[in-house]
Amino acid sequence: MIKNYLKIAWRNIVKNKAHSFINIAGLSVGLACSLLILLWVQNELNIDAYHQNGDRLYKVYEQEYYDHKIDGNYDTPGQMAAELKKTLPEVEYAINMEDENDNHTFRVANKILKLNGTFAGADIFKMFSYPLLIGEAGTALNSPASIAISQKMAVMFFGQPDVAIGKTIRFDDERDFTVTAVFKDLPGNTSRKFDYLINWGAYLADHPGSKRWDNSGPLTFVMLRKDANPASADKKITHFLDTYRTFQKSYRVEYGLQRFDQVYLHSNFENGKITGGRIEYVKLFSIIAVFVLLIACINFMNLTTAQSVKRAREIGVRKVMGAVRGVLIRQFIGESLLLTVLAVSVALILAIVLLPVFNQVTQKQIIMPFNEASFWLKLFIITITTGLVSGSYPALFLSSFNPVKVLKGTLKLDAGAVWFRKGLVIMQFVLSSVLIIATIVVSKQVNFIQTRNLGYDRENLLYIPIEGDLGGKYDIFKNEAMNLPEIKSVSQISNNPTFIDNSTISVTWDGKDPNNTVAFPNIAVGYNFVSTMKLKMLAGRDFSDNYPTDSNNFIINQVTQQKLGFTNPIGKSITMWGRKGKIIGLVKDFHFQSLHKQILPLIIHLVKGKLDGGDILIRTQPGKTKEALAGISKLCKILNPNFPFNYNFSDEQYQKLYKSEQIVGRLSNIFAFLAIFISCLGLLGLAMFTAEQRIKEIGVRKVLGASAASIFGLLSSEFLVLIIIAMLVASPVAWYALNSWLQGFAYRTTIQWWIFALSGGLVILIALATVSVQAIKAALMNPVKSLRSE
Repeated sequence: MIKNYLKIAWRNIVKNKAHSFINIAGLSVGLACSLLILLWVQNELNIDAYHQNGDRLYKVYEQEYYDHKIDGNYDTPGQMAAELKKTLPEVEYAINMEDENDNHTFRVANKILKLNGTFAGADIFKMFSYPLLIGEAGTALNSPASIAISQKMAVMFFGQPDVAIGKTIRFDDERDFTVTAVFKDLPGNTSRKFDYLINWGAYLADHPGSKRWDNSGPLTFVMLRKDANPASADKKITHFLDTYRTFQKSYRVEYGLQRFDQVYLHSNFENGKITGGRIEYVKLFSIIAVFVLLIACINFMNLTTAQSVKRAREIGVRKVMGAVRGVLIRQFIGESLLLTVLAVSVALILAIVLLPVFNQVTQKQIIMPFNEASFWLKLFIITITTGLVSGSYPALFLSSFNPVKVLKGTLKLDAGAVWFRKGLVIMQFVLSSVLIIATIVVSKQVNFIQTRNLGYDRENLLYIPIEGDLGGKYDIFKNEAMNLPEIKSVSQISNNPTFIDNSTISVTWDGKDPNNTVAFPNIAVGYNFVSTMKLKMLAGRDFSDNYPTDSNNFIINQVTQQKLGFTNPIGKSITMWGRKGKIIGLVKDFHFQSLHKQILPLIIHLVKGKLDGGDILIRTQPGKTKEALAGISKLCKILNPNFPFNYNFSDEQYQKLYKSEQIVGRLSNIFAFLAIFISCLGLLGLAMFTAEQRIKEIGVRKVLGASAASIFGLLSSEFLVLIIIAMLVASPVAWYALNSWLQGFAYRTTIQWWIFALSGGLVILIALATVSVQAIKAALMNPVKSLRSE
């Protein structure tokens, strides 16, 4: 019986080659698209999920209560981990870690390389599943002179991992570290990768301010004991800091614990609470995967039912010969499953071919998990589900034909069946229209971010990290650089101006409300900072070496002026960190963080002595960047020979802040195109079905004098109504979803009426172009053949 079903199914596929090709193509494209999205979603969900002690690993987060608001972040004091191990019984291990990786220069003999890594506590290998090739987890980072390096780094410097142990490696041409362990290169599903880890004691020695309890910045991770109650530990840690520092009435800090394997997807804060993060994109694309697959299934239904008239006599004969409805349903479901299996096979090939491009777009390293049994099980479930869903309605519809009416040639479909198929088309175009509108809005927001005036000029501006001898020789570097004709201006800054996040509450001024605490981000800069950044000076002046007292003075932005309450701030005094000085300049607000955040009050002060870290800012002459880089490179090799020349462009650094939005924009474009493509195949199916149903009517109209244009209009108008209904449904749904997404940006574009008009126009044009193929064919058909057709 099954063999017979398969034979019939295959004969129908071969007999209707064009129909079968369109059907399989639509379903395979939808399946391939959904498969790629689901691989991406699975990859996102697996980030940091491989740690053996994952259910006991937690990251500490901070809630700062000040200035009538709650600010949430992951900043903690630099010695918090050591104290938690002593004072919190639930904690088995704990480490501090730098908040971000840094690129540092390493040298062994004559080989000099710049590698990415961080400082971390000695318990890191006991807590996290970073497998050690050589070394012991308990002793890998047990002294301030210890360094653990990756397998890749060991091969780079020593040829093979086992040779590296006990060897000395020079760090930033300042001190030596001894290699005590070599760990395996971290897997792709690691949120934070590093090539080396240096003992935390070395970090504290370099940053003594991190030992203060009123200073935060590093991260803290803990591993609870097996018998510990996480809720109890979370409650105890809330007021942990109260023991170590005294808070003002208007300011306090509380802590909480977040499961480490949830941090990657849930790292956004709103009013001090963790509210979301990348999980929003995971949910979004999971929905898109379902949408695209649903569109493909609806397309399959419409294309199959469009061919129902051609198979009506076959069904009538089968019923007369004794075939019951259940047998016919099984046959048509079997045909659907066969087509789905073919479509899945094509989809797998498409997914394999497109995966490298998909990885490039998403900046992932996803591979097809053919060696995982779970992958094949999921694929089997998707195949069966898709086959049953897409084949259910055609099976029920075709098996319900009345044999008497069919064989008499009087088959007439009821209004319910017709409207059901129209409803499917409307649903397809609702989903497609939402994706098109989303694509336009996301592209508009990304363009808004890229072109927004940040308050400074990103063009022809580059940063050179201050490392090695460059900090101490900054004045020499500046003088020599300014002699190069390609260099317009040079300054220095303690933080990358793209993201300034360090702040202080140690600011006082006349008239300050003692019951209110304000946090001020702050940076140290060199002379000519304002002109190098091309900031707009609203009042006062830039720092100048003509004024020796500028070492104690400040420049502020407009938000700071509002916080201070000064109508005319120039000449007014403020005190920061006990240092009193005057405000000598007021600059127009400029963005120094992501556009997801409001511009904060900023205090700018002059560099005292040399900067340890930070960047040299260089503005080049327009069109002379290549020549400028060549000159600066030569200069750096002379002044800082033990460090490779390194630089970053301002606009590239800025773009990195919006990597997720750019990926979402590109994926939205692709999936919107595929969704409308598959939907048009479904529309073509309904047009074929309608033409089949009205073939004699069209013949009669032509005999009575109807023109080809009027026939085209008759068939097209029906579909135009469906598209308009779909747009009316899609527009409010899309507006609500996209308006919610835009709320995540403090500075955002607007959703204007023309977006919906443009989306509707595009959908209508594409739909009419699709329908026109079948409508013109029906309009030009010989009426004699139409009236003779059975």
